[in-house]
Parts: sequence; C-alpha cells; structure tokens
Amino acid sequence: MFLLLLASAQVSMTVPAGEEPVEPYVIQDSNAGATPYKTDRWFKAFHGQPGIDRIVESFMDRNIADPVIGEIFKNQDDVRIRRTLKEQICYLLGGGCAYTGRDMKGAHQNMGVQTADFNALVENLQWAMREEGIAFAAQNKLLAKLAPMKRDVVER
Repeated sequence: MFLLLLASAQVSMTVPAGEEPVEPYVIQDSNAGATPYKTDRWFKAFHGQPGIDRIVESFMDRNIADPVIGEIFKNQDDVRIRRTLKEQICYLLGGGCAYTGRDMKGAHQNMGVQTADFNALVENLQWAMREEGIAFAAQNKLLAKLAPMKRDVVER
C-alpha cells in the first residue's frame, strides 16, 4: 500500500489511489495532534471502523455543502482528507490505527481558518456523530482530543 523511503529525516510515500501528491513529511502517530485513549472502549462506542467511516463521510459532505466553511474545502484533496480523518479518529479513539497524515499545523497552513470556521466544523462533526447515534459522553471524549488542536488550525 505505502512505499516508505527514509531520506533527510523525511518520509516519501507512493500516492494512494485518487489522492494528489504532497510534499514529503515525517509519518508518525504524533502528527495526529493528541495521544490516543489507552482502551478501545471509545472506538467501540463509535461503532468501530464502519461507524467512524460513516461519520467522516457525513461530516465531510456537510462541510463541503456548508455555506460558512464550504469554500475552505474547495481545491483541497477530498480523498486524502477523508482517509486521514478516518485514520486520525480511529487512532485517537484507541482503535489501533496508524495515522499517516501531516501534523495539524502543516495540514492547515495558509488555509485562513478563523474561529468561526472552526466552530462551524465542530458543529458539523457533532451533527454527524448524532446522526450515527453516538452517545453524548462518547462524543465529548473525541471532542476533548480534538479541541486543543484549535491553536494549530486557526490562523486568524
């Protein structure tokens, strides 16, 4: 699936099907922006990988259609975003996944994300989690992992 080549402390990888090439970066779980829960309890509360997949698909569809933040997602690699979000959520919820995406600051650099955009994104995630039937306490466990990332995502 991925071809990893170490060179100059960076990792290059073959481009997964449907994704655009990106600048090389170091692939490491710490890029996910938080440490995972030590148990798979929360992963299971999200209905495992199929539940996470449905949440991310619904979340991204809603973001793209959102009149407040939809413009941010134009000209972005939608396939890559969906894949890495699924990995990130699985990883953070203790599902045993590896995270292969970039760090939060690098992934969101020069996107001009504002606090209102971040808040709209969170609302869309909450909507997708409710649609999947995720209990409020489990939703809060994921949001607790994601909330501190605001400082790396919001630029102005």
